[in-house]
Amino acid sequence: MGRKLLSKWLASVAIACAATSLTGSVHAKDLTFGYLPNSMEYPYDVATVTGFQDEAKKAGVKTIVLDPRSSVEKQGNQLDDLLAQGVDAIGIMPQDSVVAEGWVDKIADRHIPIVAIAVPVGDPAKHPADYVYPKLTALVTTDDVEGGAVSGRLAAKMLPKDRVAKIAIVEGMPGFAVVPQREQGFEGALKKAGVKFEIVASQPSDWTPEKGESICQNVLTAHPDVDLFFSHADDMALGCAKAIKAAGSKAKLIATSGGSKLGNNAIGAGEFDGSVCARPELLGRLMFKALSEAVKNPNGPKAQYITYDMPTITKDTLKDCPPEW
Repeated sequence: MGRKLLSKWLASVAIACAATSLTGSVHAKDLTFGYLPNSMEYPYDVATVTGFQDEAKKAGVKTIVLDPRSSVEKQGNQLDDLLAQGVDAIGIMPQDSVVAEGWVDKIADRHIPIVAIAVPVGDPAKHPADYVYPKLTALVTTDDVEGGAVSGRLAAKMLPKDRVAKIAIVEGMPGFAVVPQREQGFEGALKKAGVKFEIVASQPSDWTPEKGESICQNVLTAHPDVDLFFSHADDMALGCAKAIKAAGSKAKLIATSGGSKLGNNAIGAGEFDGSVCARPELLGRLMFKALSEAVKNPNGPKAQYITYDMPTITKDTLKDCPPEW
């Protein structure tokens, strides 16, 4: 499997070519691409839809976007709906990485290109972070191990050097491969930096600010001397920041999968200390490009790993990550 790393510049060039790639024997006006995000209640997912539909509009490709609303059963049924409607290619943000294996097998057996976005297909406990399920056209994703590592390197600069630092984790939703991947990168970076630390609490969330606030309130009650919170996404960090302020705590707060408008504003206002630039709209654009290339060339590359660069976000570097969600 060849790993494909797209910098911001290379990604922009690739996207510029996507609208002109559907030529020759394939006519864009005759094509329909389907996309199943995880849930349109999340701004991140909405941004992937925006990028996908913007590129499709430029290329003259019709789109069908269905909202599973975080339901594995509904996502499976909607996948069958897309197949029944005869779509030419499918993008999916799997709600369950293991269940999605069967879905991909069914689609690939019909010789329909399928790209997973943001969430890998396959048991994350059995595969490395950059694993791409062989029957996928591509996995278009943030490198979540690296995203966690970027957060870890930033946290290492803020943690005490003369004692064991106490860290609390606000995890993403259980079942998502990104949860262990972001944690792996974060802890690995701290160890590489020589930081001595103890994880005093680690609790799963539902990706919402409300749950982030609740988790951090509980942690601060049990561990008022915690040094740093690490949130697996901007959204929970927004809630956690409220809990830290209400408790009068001096704990630092670092997130990954950031770059949201609200998250960037909070960093600018000093409400939390930093995050890592995620670009969901770009992911949607790259997904469309991968699907369009696969439609144009059915014998082209398979199991591609497509990602992008992620700068650190602090109050001083906000300009490096214009928000996409």
